[in-house]
Amino acid sequence: MTEDHPSPERPAEEHRRPAGVSDATVEALGTLSEALEVVEHARGHLYAFHRLCGTADLTLSKAADELREAGHTDLADAVEQDVIGRNILEGRWSFQVVEEYDDGYYAAVKDAERRARDELVGGRRHLFEAEMKEDRRTRGRPDHTATPD
Repeated sequence: MTEDHPSPERPAEEHRRPAGVSDATVEALGTLSEALEVVEHARGHLYAFHRLCGTADLTLSKAADELREAGHTDLADAVEQDVIGRNILEGRWSFQVVEEYDDGYYAAVKDAERRARDELVGGRRHLFEAEMKEDRRTRGRPDHTATPD
């Protein structure tokens, strides 16, 4: 089979280590990739937090309306004035926290991981995992191929 149509028994070219790249380098890139995955996971939680804060604010509006309808105007006014639309952190709503995280820490970690891959292995991703797959799969068995057909 040609490289345009790789064998399902051999990893695709982009998942093979370039010549001269050491085990230590592949391991270090794997650890860097693992760190990025944790940062991505944290980012997902941050976006969930952002959505929850927005949902809470909208639900507080509903609660204020219901308090008002039930005749509790002072409490409704307090919820509207003291809580609804309030910053979750000094000067920030949750979208601003997300933006700051994305533009700062998240961007820096992504850039560091990409730079290391670009400089050390020509941008190839997941070499550590690809080699782990090769070590763990059973060749010739269904559902253990290196690539899709």
